[in-house]
Amino acid sequence: MLLGLLIYAYCRGIRSSRQIERLCSTDVAFRVLCAQDVPDHCTIARFRAECQDAFTGLFTQVLMIAGHAGLGHFGTVAIDGTKIAANASIDANRGHEWLSEQVTHMVAEAEQTDATENIRAAQRAHDDDDRVPARLMDQSSRARRIRQAADEVAAQLKRQRNNEDDRDAAARARLAKSQAGEPVVGRIPDGPHRLAEARAHLARETATHQSKLERRAALIAAGKKPMGAPPVPLEQHSRIIRARRVVEAALAAEHTAATKPAKRVLPKTVANTTDPQSRLMPTRRGFLQGYNAQLAVTSDQIIAAVQIGQSPNDIASLVPMMEASGRAAAMLHTDTGRSEHIIGVVLADAGYCSDSNLSAPGPERLIALNKTRDHAKAVIEQPVTGPPPEGASPRQAMSHRLRTPEGSRLYKRRGATVEPGIGNLKKVLDRFSGRGLNSALGELNLAASAFNLMKIHRATAS
Repeated sequence: MLLGLLIYAYCRGIRSSRQIERLCSTDVAFRVLCAQDVPDHCTIARFRAECQDAFTGLFTQVLMIAGHAGLGHFGTVAIDGTKIAANASIDANRGHEWLSEQVTHMVAEAEQTDATENIRAAQRAHDDDDRVPARLMDQSSRARRIRQAADEVAAQLKRQRNNEDDRDAAARARLAKSQAGEPVVGRIPDGPHRLAEARAHLARETATHQSKLERRAALIAAGKKPMGAPPVPLEQHSRIIRARRVVEAALAAEHTAATKPAKRVLPKTVANTTDPQSRLMPTRRGFLQGYNAQLAVTSDQIIAAVQIGQSPNDIASLVPMMEASGRAAAMLHTDTGRSEHIIGVVLADAGYCSDSNLSAPGPERLIALNKTRDHAKAVIEQPVTGPPPEGASPRQAMSHRLRTPEGSRLYKRRGATVEPGIGNLKKVLDRFSGRGLNSALGELNLAASAFNLMKIHRATAS
């Protein structure tokens, strides 16, 4: 009964347990669902918090119903993500220093309390009437959350140190190549090796152009006529001018870092004491304390798979979402045997673009390499046909496929497939009720099930 109430409430866009309780007394449909046995709002909230596994199974069952109803066309599957707010305040984020102080303070306070209680217990060993009941001796949930937040920050700091070590090793490798006279592609990264690499780059460009001048002078001295236009003087060569600007910028940055007055620096690695597993998510309207919800939507706008992530970046979510979509399609195809329950092409925007995602095993995919306007411009100005050329890199091959008439036609359907689904889903679920990854995933499954049921209802009613 409670599951039916929640499904119908989410289909109506109602998530508040108190509002559901009131409607069970005033709304005919809700009264029928609960058989006029009105549940307390605490019971509804507790059921939603404790029955997350049931929502995952519900999502699978609703997807099977959609498949038998002739829905779930997997010819094109669009994947996209959206940020959904957590049940936590953005002001509850704390850094490692504050959390460490709190944990130390709690440990010291607990030890002092234990010592005091031991003394009192020894003095009143014969009297049990004044002891605190066992049900009231549980530790504070706030203390548990603070410890969990401290663990989250420690894990983030460890990952951050590993990433910094990797970046430093990569910067050292770049510097060694540059000092050896080998060309290095890409912008010089910031850090302690920036100035040294900039100077090595300038020396390499100077040596390269100087060798051209010397070869031309040697030909003239030998009485031969050099081919082509004479090279510009060393001081006027554009590459040398740019290299000197890079050195000047590195010197200025180093000087600024050395002379800049010390100021209070906000912690870069934080954790939320209300929901330690939630993260700060950048959005178009600023920062949001929440989760990154991923959706895979079929061409007829049935949600085929959902996922909850902690990273604001979508790159790491593509392969798991493709695998989840593949499992859903295989399950439906095994049960129905219909050809539309086989994945054709996966569509994703530029937020998922990486060399690993472009070359990962799985279904055929079209992933944008840049913004939509740049993609549309490339299709008009540089159209191509046929398969990608042999020896093309993953990005070159994807660029070729996107500029073909078929690739352009398929990719145009991405926005119209997944964006309406995300917009309508967020009308139901704009903020999670529970806390933690598992709770958020369960509620997302519940909301996606309600969304799919509404799609099934509209499709079969007509």
